[in-house]
Amino acid sequence: MTDQLPLQEIHDFMIEIAHKAGEMITAAHPSTGAAGNKKNSVDLVTETDRAVEKLVSTSLREKYPDFDFMGEETYKPGDTITDAPTFICDPIDGTTNFVHRYPYVCISLGLAVNRVPTIGVVFNPFTKQLYTAIKGQGAFLDQKTRLPLSTPTAFEDGLSSCLVAVEWGADRSGNDFAVKSKTFENLAKTKEQGGGMVHGLRSFGSAALNICGVASGGLDVYWEAGCWAWDVCAAWVILYEAGGIMADANPGNWKPTVDGRRYMAVRAGEGQEKVVEQFWSLVEGKFEVGL
Repeated sequence: MTDQLPLQEIHDFMIEIAHKAGEMITAAHPSTGAAGNKKNSVDLVTETDRAVEKLVSTSLREKYPDFDFMGEETYKPGDTITDAPTFICDPIDGTTNFVHRYPYVCISLGLAVNRVPTIGVVFNPFTKQLYTAIKGQGAFLDQKTRLPLSTPTAFEDGLSSCLVAVEWGADRSGNDFAVKSKTFENLAKTKEQGGGMVHGLRSFGSAALNICGVASGGLDVYWEAGCWAWDVCAAWVILYEAGGIMADANPGNWKPTVDGRRYMAVRAGEGQEKVVEQFWSLVEGKFEVGL
């Protein structure tokens, strides 16, 4: 089906829409007091989220009326991604950062075809960084610099030489929170204690930008469970086109799905699989989300 789609034209229009969305985001004046919440005090939503998604969905539906659309703010439980070409959008990935005026924020806009991430546009309107990719055509920063930003080095020291991005997420209780908490400790502990002794753990607050950071090569690994297809679809294409791989956050599954809600991104470089296996050995327990 992808052979029949004008991927470059769609890609260029998605970039145009992302820039318009970015103008709305930077013009807004959010506050922590004005933000509502979806689930609890850390799962925030603003009027800007809703307004941006409306702009994006309206523009895309007018241009491509035969395509499906899935967005974070209009998602309803039970909605699923089909084989049809589907735009998958997070209008503001990093809403908590947004309301705190911390500029690690982006619009994440992807296109999946046959449930495979095919076009990705991730735009941070505060830093003006634009990450893009079309399946089979490479990944780029600002449409001119190919990713990764430097020649990938081998993972000669395995996981212990890695800078790892993680997120606490909105669910702060139960099995999956315990899996995260215990695994974070295992990653940080010394090897003498049976840990990974990674270079560092970073929690920046945007799944899409985290994955783009892995695609760029600055981050080595990003491990997360609980986020959604709209958080990862666009960046997934960018990661793969930059030579990275995506595995499951739960041990053993090398072929996660875009809507599986468990992800581990690893940058380009010899020894990727070894790093995944080392990471899996430190995961304590098993995530229930996505099962």
